[in-house]
Amino acid sequence: MKFGFVAKHRGAWPVNLMCEALGVSRSGFYAWLTRPRSRRSLSDEVLGTQVRQSFVHSDRTYGARRVWHDMLEQGQSCGLHRIERLMREQALRARPRRRGLPKDRGERSTVADNVLDRQFQADGPNQKWVADFTYIWTAEGWLYVAAVLDLYSRRIVGWSMQESMTSQLVVDALMMAVWRRGKPVALLHHSDQGSQYTSEHFQKLLDEQGITCSMSRAGEVWDNSAMESFFSSLKTERTARKVYRTRGQARSDVFDYIECFYNPTRRHSTLGYLSPVQFEKAQEA
Repeated sequence: MKFGFVAKHRGAWPVNLMCEALGVSRSGFYAWLTRPRSRRSLSDEVLGTQVRQSFVHSDRTYGARRVWHDMLEQGQSCGLHRIERLMREQALRARPRRRGLPKDRGERSTVADNVLDRQFQADGPNQKWVADFTYIWTAEGWLYVAAVLDLYSRRIVGWSMQESMTSQLVVDALMMAVWRRGKPVALLHHSDQGSQYTSEHFQKLLDEQGITCSMSRAGEVWDNSAMESFFSSLKTERTARKVYRTRGQARSDVFDYIECFYNPTRRHSTLGYLSPVQFEKAQEA
């Protein structure tokens, strides 16, 4: 293994320094380098290629045991420990299972009636907004994404992202929507009964802006299906098949999806296969 390391990195560092650091002799390394490869080494090379193919074919989700069963099915005679070693040498690691989804442990204060009542059509902009938030996994932890959607055009008019699911998350999303669309005249805002939306902080903002509050019934996800549909599209079309190293990477990607694809470009069957921005422009013309 030490000689293999030296051979792999001799283009980057001097051989004598690596041999000295690893406690091996230069003459031993060069003797090893010119020695014919063993049958085991050649077999490892072939099997290692098949191991990588199995791992990549699984969309990088297989651990050593599943890859091992793939190899057995292909007629290879090998042990689980050998597969583990070959995967380790190639730095093939399955994506970790995301355990412990975040839970909303906040207290619910003001719970409004379901005024929207699944009436997901609007005759004009800024009549009915629906809102919710979701979470996206990163190597740094969860990133929470709140959004506000105008049912008239299915446009995301406000959004917010932060690393905790506080009332400020949903307040910021609503404030962006108000800033973009102007102070509403007669607007209905619909959400679930999450503690962020029932909080005094958020309810005060609704009162200040003259916005009527509507909330889904407990446990009835279909009461906010339009918002659920957006988050499903976000994850299916962009985030679900990615692994983000940082929350910053995830933020950039979500921003790109909303502002550079979903709002201006993505076609909706409910809008005659126009994007939200195209639909609003067509109605204004």
